[in-house]
Amino acid sequence: MSIEVFNESGYEGVNEEMLIDVASFALGEMDIHPDAEASIHIVDLATIEDLHVRWLDLDGPTDVMTFPMDELTPGSGSVTGGRPDAPAPGPAMLGDIVLCPEFAAKQALAAGHGLDHELALLTIHGSLHLLGYDHATAPEEREMFALQNELLADWYDDVKKRGIAYQPKPTGPQAFPSAADREALDEKLPGIPAIGEPAETADPKDS
Repeated sequence: MSIEVFNESGYEGVNEEMLIDVASFALGEMDIHPDAEASIHIVDLATIEDLHVRWLDLDGPTDVMTFPMDELTPGSGSVTGGRPDAPAPGPAMLGDIVLCPEFAAKQALAAGHGLDHELALLTIHGSLHLLGYDHATAPEEREMFALQNELLADWYDDVKKRGIAYQPKPTGPQAFPSAADREALDEKLPGIPAIGEPAETADPKDS
């Protein structure tokens, strides 16, 4: 799996190596072709707010946005290849995940865990969006958040087996949240609820 990170946030303390590791693990567990590519863009509040307004028509910043390459066909490695009912994917550019660590840090503080764990959670959330998962309806929401938490927990187990030292696995109630848990957390924070995705395909590098 080829994951590139572009950190333009100016925010200190972001473990880029960890983000690559968690994204690669999640996509690998979803049977995505090992030669598939994705990128993670780490941006500041002003940039994520601009993208949030431009693509979702929502004011204020958010924590994560995704820009899947929807134009790919199933035979060439569709981003929906991660779903059980989708065709097997081939090597392809899956798309872009955009993270805002400054916004995520506020969520992490409210949730009672560290920024690294919050960014790992958001990276898996974004990876699932790249594969066609969504939370627009209640059944989709339950499916996506359950899978997100399963992958995140499995990643911690895998890291431990490999003897790699990233952040410790948190145990708080918000560490592996349901959609309802996340909604309750968002209500504690000022501004727009977190976790967004664009209304149409785009590449943030070109927007």
